[in-house]
Amino acid sequence: MQFHYNGYESAEPRIRPAAGHGVDRAADVPDEVDVLIVGTGPAGMLLAAQLSQFPTVNARIIERRDGRLEVGQADGVQSRTVETFQAFGFADRIMSEAYRLTETAFWKPDPAHPENVVRVTRTPDDPYQMSEFWHIVVNQARVLDYFAEAALEAPGRIEPDYGIEYLGCEIDYDDEHPVRARIRYTAGPRTGEERVIRTRYLVGADGARSTVRESIGRKLAGEAAYHAWGVMDVLANTDFPDIRIKSMIQAHGGGTILVIPREGEYLFRLYVDLGEVPEDGSGAVRKTPFEAVLAQANRILHPYTVDVKQLAWFSVYEVAHRLTDGFDEVPSELAGERLPHVFIMGDACHTHSAKAGQGMNVSMQDGFNLGWKLGQVLTGIAEETLLTTYSSERQVIAKNLIDFDQEWSAMMAKPIDEYEDPTELEQYYVRTAEFPAGFMTQYTSSLITGTTAHQELATGYPIGKRFKSAETLRRADANPKQIGHLHRADGRWRIYVFADAAAPAKTGTKVADLADWLVNDPASPVVVSRREGQDLDAVIDAKVIYQQDDTEFEAGDAPDFFIPKRGVYGLDDHTKVFCNGYGTDIFAERGISRDGAIVVVRPDMYVSTVLPLTATEELGAFFAPILRAG
Repeated sequence: MQFHYNGYESAEPRIRPAAGHGVDRAADVPDEVDVLIVGTGPAGMLLAAQLSQFPTVNARIIERRDGRLEVGQADGVQSRTVETFQAFGFADRIMSEAYRLTETAFWKPDPAHPENVVRVTRTPDDPYQMSEFWHIVVNQARVLDYFAEAALEAPGRIEPDYGIEYLGCEIDYDDEHPVRARIRYTAGPRTGEERVIRTRYLVGADGARSTVRESIGRKLAGEAAYHAWGVMDVLANTDFPDIRIKSMIQAHGGGTILVIPREGEYLFRLYVDLGEVPEDGSGAVRKTPFEAVLAQANRILHPYTVDVKQLAWFSVYEVAHRLTDGFDEVPSELAGERLPHVFIMGDACHTHSAKAGQGMNVSMQDGFNLGWKLGQVLTGIAEETLLTTYSSERQVIAKNLIDFDQEWSAMMAKPIDEYEDPTELEQYYVRTAEFPAGFMTQYTSSLITGTTAHQELATGYPIGKRFKSAETLRRADANPKQIGHLHRADGRWRIYVFADAAAPAKTGTKVADLADWLVNDPASPVVVSRREGQDLDAVIDAKVIYQQDDTEFEAGDAPDFFIPKRGVYGLDDHTKVFCNGYGTDIFAERGISRDGAIVVVRPDMYVSTVLPLTATEELGAFFAPILRAG
């Protein structure tokens, strides 16, 4: 964490000085805003936290409830999501209170006594070492709390406006604030009063019954699986030996239970298979009492039992897989002609079962994808066409999720005697581990994702996939650092320059030539994006990683571009020069060519392009349609 660069600070460094709209934020939602977010779920709160890093953007987030969420339905957090928490600065704190999942136990009927279930195998939670972070379980309400804290501690000082309901909107594309959003107060002294808020962009993060989605004519399309599940969070005593291990239990004669240990060491969740329901029977199954679901759980668990002492939360639901045909308001026939001004995220545009732990996680990535794009467009850094990539990118990801979840849900619901191979479920679970961990997302070639023409230069950084961290050594202080952990959700692009074998030098090397071009050439994205008075790395944060050991050169040997001046005093930033040391070799670990490579990473941590060190023309051409000249 960097601080003191604008002068000595003695207070909590995570709380950055208020700036822009954060200095004197209006107590009530103004008549005109830049962004109006509807809904304080995971997608909405992440979006608010991201936009609070752009304090000149006047963003507000409204919520129909009169206060924070206290009991969240989602609890599983992917490793990829914890990487996102790291970017927002709270991964370590939320992990300290969460439950860490290390393995999954599979239980099936005992061949000798099929009325009983027995453990048949255990599988590691991360069999492929996909991340240095864990898969964790923590209450959704706490996730929202941490994002709320991040939004309030960032310069924009965004916090939710509770007790305000969104009613609908009209759009006038000729207006500077084209969206006229109607709102109504649902709490406080103004209860029942209606107003119109004019906004440049409207974002619906208001759940599966989204009013924003309805107001732009988008519909969730898909089918229900007509299979019901009961879900309960309980404090209970049980003789089931794996109650503190994620477990999948398949019983003789049908029926499945998914056990999810919860944070705090006592609470646990049970997903209980209630079987198929007729197409017209959904209303009846949702009225299934808790006692009936608990009885079904005890039948499946036999010879073990669960004695519930307190029921914290209970629901009955049917599996449904639905997706909208677009994540913004622009009809397909006008795509490319009209720029979007209304967006939907999370359950507002994709719904699926809860058992793969995808809903909250994918929703947050919707928010991360959109947030930096809105921030860069509204601050004049990027062209408005950047916003067209949100719907095209995230709709494909949501479709892939639903395809996976349909297969996974069907396998979990299938009676065990219908499996051709009795180990099919656990084999599928291991084989597809990358998907539920959040690492299957791969964006295809687009405005912000390049081609694979030079992929061989960095095989460990597939273009379109998230930038996978690795340990390297920061030369100035000889501190080992996970380089991916230095990527903060501050809305900046990253350029990682992996040097060739030449020793660090101010001039006369490929790295030095690249650095000179980045600082001085009119086509350089650093030059194009930099505004008067800004630090050199205000929009693009560049780091260099050398192949040499830390004993073979000094940090000051690197080109000055990688030791930029920072803050009001122009202090040298010594945090951008890295090398091998203490047994680390990121080049070998991530398949980086010894001839060097440029790896460009977008603000939401996905690899945009890989280029040779000498490909300055290609680098400039990549950024040219994205960045707006200052």
